[in-house]
This record gives sequence, C-alpha cells and structure tokens, in this order.
Amino acid sequence: MALNNHDDARLAQQETAVGAGIQILLLALLGTAAGLGPAGWVTGLAFAIATWALLSRALHRSRLRSFGPANRVTLGRTVLVGGVTALVADSFDSAPPVPLLVGLTAAALFLDCVDGKVARRTGTSTALGARFDMEVDAFLILVLSVYVSTSLGPWVLLIGGMRYAFVAAARVLPWMNTPLPPSMARKTVAALQGVCLLVAASGLLPLVAGLGVVLPALGLLVWSFGRDVLWLWRTERARTAAAAEAGAVRETPVTVPAAAPVAASVPAPAGEPVEAMLGAAQAV
Repeated sequence: MALNNHDDARLAQQETAVGAGIQILLLALLGTAAGLGPAGWVTGLAFAIATWALLSRALHRSRLRSFGPANRVTLGRTVLVGGVTALVADSFDSAPPVPLLVGLTAAALFLDCVDGKVARRTGTSTALGARFDMEVDAFLILVLSVYVSTSLGPWVLLIGGMRYAFVAAARVLPWMNTPLPPSMARKTVAALQGVCLLVAASGLLPLVAGLGVVLPALGLLVWSFGRDVLWLWRTERARTAAAAEAGAVRETPVTVPAAAPVAASVPAPAGEPVEAMLGAAQAV
C-alpha cells in the first residue's frame, strides 16, 4: 500500500512536469505566430519554472494520491495564463497581437467556470485545488491590470494588487487569517474583474468607455474587500470580548456566606440530677 501511494504521488508530480512542458510548447507557438521577443520568452519561462516548482512543493506537502481532473483543468488554465503573461511582458517592447491576447484570456476565464464544476461532480474538491484555482485567478487579474494600466493609468494596478495587499496585511495582522464565510457576492465581484479588464484590454472601446467599465469594477472590488475586512475585524473584537469576559469570570473570587449561629441549649447545673431538683421542688 505504501508503494502504491508513492507511485501515485510520483504520477502527480509528473503531471506538473507535463504542464511545464506544454507551457514551453505554447511559448514556441507564440514565438512562431506572434514573434515573441526576449522579454516574453524570459517571462514565460520564468512563469513555467515557478509554477512547476511551487505546485510540486504543494503536492509534496499535501500528499495527494492523485492530481485529479479538476486540477488538470486548472493546470491547463495556468498554461494559458503563462501565455498571456509572456505577451503582456513582450508588449513593453513591441505592439502585442491583441486578438491572440484576448483569445487566450477569454479561454482562461472560461475554464475558470469549469474546474470548480468538475471538482464538485467528481467529488475531488481539495484544499490544494481551491488554493491553486485562487492563485491562478489572482495572477491573471494582476497581469491584465498591468496591461490595461498602460492605457488607462497606473490606478488600474489597484485591481491586481489588492488581493496581494490583503495577503501581506494578514501576515502582520493575524486576525485577518480567520476563514471567511462563503459569499456569492465575493465570487461575482472577483469574476467581474477579469471580464471588465478583458473588455478594456481588447481595445474595442474608446478611452472614456474603458474608464466606465474598469472604474466600477474597482469600486466593487474595494467594497468587497472592505466588507470582508470589516467582518474579520468585528469577529476578532467579539472573540476578544468573549475571551476577556471568560477570564474575568475565572478570576472573580468566590465568597462563602458565614453560617447562621445555632442557639445553644442551657445545660442542667453540674452535680444536680434532674430527679433531685424535682424532689426539692415538691418538698417546698
């Protein structure tokens, strides 16, 4: 049984290596179709290597016996995100092929709706898969915000950087590490960021219309993060107050009321039996 577990873990590690190989193949195709420059190649290769290393380490720590169908979908989406990253990096040296950039991004956003459904239907949902999916989403939003910021302004970087700022703050403020309750609003706002940035990146809208798409998306994101931070802060305050109240109850001294005095019976005079006293009374 231990040998089988070891073989399964090795197969899962091999799948991450296959993903890195497919990433390099996609970069070669982009180099042929779009003339990918040195910046794009270096960035794409760095992305492939970093993804392989981080995912392999996570698999080793989680000790998953199987990579799983949902993680395979997410890995395929990661390859597309690597292609988008390479094109965005190359756009600082030359004009990017916008249709190709939009096509890869749209495919990655579409697959984001697939891997979760696959995980639920196959019963293969894991903490690693959820974290893997979230990190790929966050990085794609960051890359898109970098690209759109070149036309709309550096303020767009707030969209891509907000999640990483939240993670950095949680390292300093431990109360922000409390698990958040599930929220459909949070998921909807996160999904809208990619769609709005994709529309702005397509170049189909004039500048003012692009601002009208991206600015509301940023406003919704600020609201979503602000609501979560407020919930975490209130939860921490309630927990601290409950702990303080419990400590106060433990430290309060318990006072025991004094016992009520008991009436003492009057003893008969020493040396005089009761019969003798009665006889004396009759003689009188």
